[in-house]
Amino acid sequence: MEYQLELKQIVDFPRCRIYRNFIQTLLNDRSIRTTGGSFLFWYLILCSYANYSTSNRRMEQLTYTLSPGEWICSISELQDWFRCRFQHQAVSILTHLQEEGCITYSLLEKKRLVRFRITDWQKDNTALEYKYPCKKDTGFFFFPIGKAHKLIQTGKCSEMDILLDLWIHAVYNDPSVLCSDTGPVVYYRNNSGSPLTSFQTLGERWGHSKPTVSRLLKKLEKMKLITLVSFRGNHGSMIYLNNYLSIMFNISDVLIDKEEIAMQMKLPIYIPNETPAEDAAEREPLCVPEPVTDEQITVSKPIPCVPIPHIRHMVKKVAKLLDTQGISCCHCPRTRYILSPLSDCKDSIPVVRLNIICPFGAAEYHFELTIEPRPESAKMKPEKKGGRKGRSALPATPPPQKGRIGYRFMQPDQKAFPDIPEILLPELSRQIQKNADIRNREGGENYGEA
Repeated sequence: MEYQLELKQIVDFPRCRIYRNFIQTLLNDRSIRTTGGSFLFWYLILCSYANYSTSNRRMEQLTYTLSPGEWICSISELQDWFRCRFQHQAVSILTHLQEEGCITYSLLEKKRLVRFRITDWQKDNTALEYKYPCKKDTGFFFFPIGKAHKLIQTGKCSEMDILLDLWIHAVYNDPSVLCSDTGPVVYYRNNSGSPLTSFQTLGERWGHSKPTVSRLLKKLEKMKLITLVSFRGNHGSMIYLNNYLSIMFNISDVLIDKEEIAMQMKLPIYIPNETPAEDAAEREPLCVPEPVTDEQITVSKPIPCVPIPHIRHMVKKVAKLLDTQGISCCHCPRTRYILSPLSDCKDSIPVVRLNIICPFGAAEYHFELTIEPRPESAKMKPEKKGGRKGRSALPATPPPQKGRIGYRFMQPDQKAFPDIPEILLPELSRQIQKNADIRNREGGENYGEA
């Protein structure tokens, strides 16, 4: 008997690269609070000032030789770094870090100077043999991620600790993490490959309640430090870092599109309960026109299981994504979107062909959309008989079904656009009563109004 084996190496990076100028920027930013009990921010400050080579520093008319991982400073400087009002508060922070096994320190010159050493510095960072003055505002150092987990669990995190915890656990362009190619996303390495998390999980990690976590994340998003992508229901949220690429890799930062993230994660996209097609004549025209209007979308043959307003909403979402991917025709007001069914949804999953046609003949794109209905969930319970007088109990009606739509590019020679992931799109809720008037609407769809 013959076997074919496939061996893959699982690589997990136990260290994170932290730039010293990033820590200096956080030190100068007084809008982010540092009051907390996790000591992560204060420990990173000491790591940013530690030497990466042997150097000399003259303090109090004495010259001190400092080895890699050490530094000497005055109590007043340490008090300013830690934002403490009294000097004994700064010394108590050093004492706690020493008890945790992170540093060792000693007070010199009648407790006016502090000399500290980072434990296991040479294990995580390369120590240079020669003597050279170490700059504290340039370069970077490696920080062990396991140390961050240890400090986060010691107490309630401050706003600065939360920001650094997000920064340390950011992942970019990792094939094993979903949506990491879109931007630097926070992933806590739970071996699931999904960066989705909940406020309750973050609250348990940081020692805060769910409303406090929501308030802190919204504050960081208002300061344009993160981008919070939240989804409806119990799907969770994703956190992207805004300035991560420019600081870590010296490249331009990217904009995060929630609709694109929802397509890649196969999560539902909200469809409004009211269809804008019927009420467009009654509403006032908007100042900014839509990228794709209903007049640009043509359905050659209606699909019995998918209403036409839903199909138009899907096409608008797809066109918005393709516009961000580089298809310039999707924001042209004269582009035509023609849909024709390729299969019947009664016997199989419906497949629709989408043709994007440029009126000037510049390009023509073909896509194939597959709409797969979700299984029906539990039915709604009827109203109890003990209600108010004059109110009749409604019959049990099934909840709205949800469907998902996936599409693929049908032109193999077009290599400029990546594979488009799937979207989940919920259908509109509809209830049909027995004595309701049945009307014909666009595409032969039958609707009943209660």
